[in-house]
Amino acid sequence: MNKFRFTIKLLVIATFLLAFASIAQAQATRTWVSGVGDDANPCSRTAPCKTFAGAISKTATGGEINVLDPGGFGGVTITKSITISSEGFEAGVLVSGTNAIIINAGANSVITLRGLDIEGLGTGLSGIKVLAGVGLPVTVNVEDCTIEKFTQGGINVAASADVKLNVRNCIIRNNASDGLIATTSAGQVRATLINSSFTGNTNGLHAEGGSRVTADHCNFANNTQNGVFAEGVGGVAVADITNSAIMKNGTNGVQAATGGSVARINNCDIFGNTGTGALVGAGGEIDTWGNNRIFSNGTDGCSLCTPKGFN
Repeated sequence: MNKFRFTIKLLVIATFLLAFASIAQAQATRTWVSGVGDDANPCSRTAPCKTFAGAISKTATGGEINVLDPGGFGGVTITKSITISSEGFEAGVLVSGTNAIIINAGANSVITLRGLDIEGLGTGLSGIKVLAGVGLPVTVNVEDCTIEKFTQGGINVAASADVKLNVRNCIIRNNASDGLIATTSAGQVRATLINSSFTGNTNGLHAEGGSRVTADHCNFANNTQNGVFAEGVGGVAVADITNSAIMKNGTNGVQAATGGSVARINNCDIFGNTGTGALVGAGGEIDTWGNNRIFSNGTDGCSLCTPKGFN
């Protein structure tokens, strides 16, 4: 009888240890993906996974997924704090007919996407779709990424709570919708764009209700409609643009339209736009520091801007 009880105890202990090891493996702080990996692997450096979706379930909250070598790693839905990073390797996220990366994380989550090549093939919905529920802000950092050929926005923030978005050193181009569109039904979207390019989209930047977007040293060019569009639908929309080039867009360089929309421009070059360099629409407002260079547009000047008659 004692031997039997001892055997049972050993089985219980062994089962517990196996379960603990499994949990520990599923909650690794750092995981790895490779173009020749396998999602059945533990996502360690010597046994990497194949996709971001396979690795994220094995990565602890606040952990990091690293790219070992070039590959296509597929779309992923993110519901927790995490970093997905590729340093020096082609890290493709290629999708068709769906969103590439969905972010739907809880309050105070911090998500960082670095060094990704996000491709929609002309049928993908959004390159990065940010959704957020109630609670404290979700922070999303997008660094050194290329996002192109999506139908509903390169980056599409459609939240119902506070979001902090930081975009740095990114190329967002050739999307059938806007390069960046930002709105929220509650709270605010606070976006900062630094040293990034928004070209060949519908609008380069589309700030909608509930958004406060600041862009510095950015390029908004060759978009089919506006380079920068502040549209206060459903709430106040503010776009602050400084030290940037806004050029050769199909309609206007900068437009503010609908009640509660404000565009503020400082030390920008606005030229070669088919329509108006800076257009104040019904209910909109454009403020200027008086140090912008607006020339060679379909219509130059901005008599309705504040202060009026700026250059």
